[in-house]
Formats: sequence, structure tokens, C-alpha cells
Amino acid sequence: MSFAQGGQGGQGGQGGGRGMRMDPAQRTARLKDQLKLTDDQVTKITAIYTAETAKRDSITKAGGDRAAMRPLREASNTKIKALLTAEQNTEFDKISSQFGGRRGGQGGGQGGQGGGQQR
Repeated sequence: MSFAQGGQGGQGGQGGGRGMRMDPAQRTARLKDQLKLTDDQVTKITAIYTAETAKRDSITKAGGDRAAMRPLREASNTKIKALLTAEQNTEFDKISSQFGGRRGGQGGGQGGQGGGQQR
């Protein structure tokens, strides 16, 4: 418990995000449930996430930081939104804003907040 409240608090989002990162299929499965995606949308979105993951890993290996990865996320989101219906886009925007504030995801973010509130 004490290590979660230590000096890594500011970097916990980055480290936690890496340790809890979902693979492209998991990310798409989450969206499929939340947005009720068609099979065609699932296939295309999985490909978008797969390409993003490969580019992100390349940036990470080259020493890039989180800011260097933001354009990748934005480009992926733009491509995904082009595949969605108007209703799905509205919900996707809500989901994206939640993840934008909590890089570790909803579950990880809430857990992290709980630890922070005890402090």
C-alpha cells in the first residue's frame, strides 16, 4: 500500500497504463459492448488499434513520451469516428473523455483515486 502513495504518484498513470494496457482485441471488445458495433466495425476498429499499438511501441522503444503518443490516439479516434453512426459517435465521445482523464482506464482510474483519497 505504501508504495502506491509514494513518490510515483505523479507517474503512476504512465506506469499503471503500461502495466494495464489492453491489446487491440480487448479495446475493440470493450467498444463493441458499449457502442453495439457491427462485425464489420469490429474488424476495422481492431485493425486501427493494431496499427496504433505498433506505432506506439515503436515510439516507446525510441524513448518517446506520452505527449509523443497523443497524435496517434487522436488519429485513431478520428478513423474510428468515421466508421461510427451518429449515435455511436456521441457515446464514443463520452467514452473518450473518460479515458482522456484516466489513462489507466475506468477500473484502474477509480482504484487509483481510492488510494489517493486515503492519503
